[in-house]
Amino acid sequence: MFERILVAVDGSESGQEALEMAIGLQKAHGSELLILTVFRQHSMWTASVSMVNPELTGSTDSALEEYAKSVAEKGKKYAKQQGVEKVRAFYMGGGPARTIVKFSNDHDVGLVVLGSRGLSDSERYLLGSVSHKVTSTSDRPVLVV
Repeated sequence: MFERILVAVDGSESGQEALEMAIGLQKAHGSELLILTVFRQHSMWTASVSMVNPELTGSTDSALEEYAKSVAEKGKKYAKQQGVEKVRAFYMGGGPARTIVKFSNDHDVGLVVLGSRGLSDSERYLLGSVSHKVTSTSDRPVLVV
């Protein structure tokens, strides 16, 4: 049914639950599993810090990128341990919701799976959550776990 399933993970418990669900769906459908971790780039913050200490330029984004890479690779390793053979891991910088939606379109994903943060209704209204933004902007089916 789904040729490719995208699961967005961030190292949280909710992300792990999404990965578990995606693995189950992958096994049921024989899909390729794509694991994506998105790190939010802080270039404006880094630019501000660099005015105070030029040696710190880029260190924040580098650390976040390294963390995202480790989360994606850990998810891939876990999926393989669960018997998933067709799995690839990716990590990208950018706005999480926008990056997930763009990635799903670029890779012709049949289903996007992601965790819910469990924000209260007032926080979700004021801030918006990644899951809410993805479900609102994606033209692909989205499963929020």
